[in-house]
Amino acid sequence: MGHFFLYILFSTQLDRFYTGVTTLAVQERIENHINKKYGKLNFTQKANDWVLHHYIQCEDFSQARKIEIHIKKMKSKIYIINLKKYPEIQAKFLLKHKSN
Repeated sequence: MGHFFLYILFSTQLDRFYTGVTTLAVQERIENHINKKYGKLNFTQKANDWVLHHYIQCEDFSQARKIEIHIKKMKSKIYIINLKKYPEIQAKFLLKHKSN
């Protein structure tokens, strides 16, 4: 079994969050974004100051992707900030999107 992570990056330069899913170690994924390994069209190429805001370890890729989609649909900085601030939100995500 591999590792699956939902991660949220923040750029002060853009004052924006970026949400993604990876099977890499989270720090390696951040370094890849900062080093612009994902091509010119990737949103993270717009800034050089991405830092890890929060991450959630998931049991599989499907669970991580469902949580990612939910967060992106919310389109809210406050929601993302509260996700880190209130761990019970994360616990609810993991239960709601648990694989069968």
